[in-house]
Amino acid sequence: MGLNMAVGVLSNADDDHTEMLRADFVAIGELLERAGARQWTEPSLVEAEAAEFEMWGYSGLHAVRRLAVHLAAGGRLPEPLPEAQRATDDPLLSKVYRTPPGDPPGPFDHLIHHSDCEGYYVPVDFAHVIVDRKAPGGYLGSSVRLLVETRRLAEALGLPEDLDPHAEEVFEATDAEEPASEGWQRYGVESYVCLQLLQAAKLSIATGAAIAFT
Repeated sequence: MGLNMAVGVLSNADDDHTEMLRADFVAIGELLERAGARQWTEPSLVEAEAAEFEMWGYSGLHAVRRLAVHLAAGGRLPEPLPEAQRATDDPLLSKVYRTPPGDPPGPFDHLIHHSDCEGYYVPVDFAHVIVDRKAPGGYLGSSVRLLVETRRLAEALGLPEDLDPHAEEVFEATDAEEPASEGWQRYGVESYVCLQLLQAAKLSIATGAAIAFT
């Protein structure tokens, strides 16, 4: 899979990594202040409070974003992605990726307009994604808004929010040779990633810690 999100990255970082992370958090604090958002400080969680969440690789995250851009543009989900096609080849998703976040913000800006491999979401509510070269990864998102947006997508999928992403029925959907005829099972990988995003955003808000790509 190869791509994770983590909440509580300070909990098991070595000294050198901790120093780098704290520098990132100082930069984030300055960006939040400049944006007029509330102050935030990364807490020092114990290891038992922290968690990692698999994103089904880069392809899984982009597949979720593909659903979001189609839902925003046309009010409905697209057909399941053919096995031989990459989500990033989708013309609409490619167009949105080339377009900066707008004003007013779109319904899925925090989900879509973010690096796919680095950077953070912080548990602070701000409407516009912060796009700045000083932000790690170039973007700073809100885990509060990420939760709202991912819930909106889960509702469109008919995906129960409390479903365990590691439940057998989820992996049956991700491994199916042909998509199911209806329901969230038509989008197995996307549903798995959506559930992981929901859990990550909830934990970030509950603990006050950032979501970080790892």
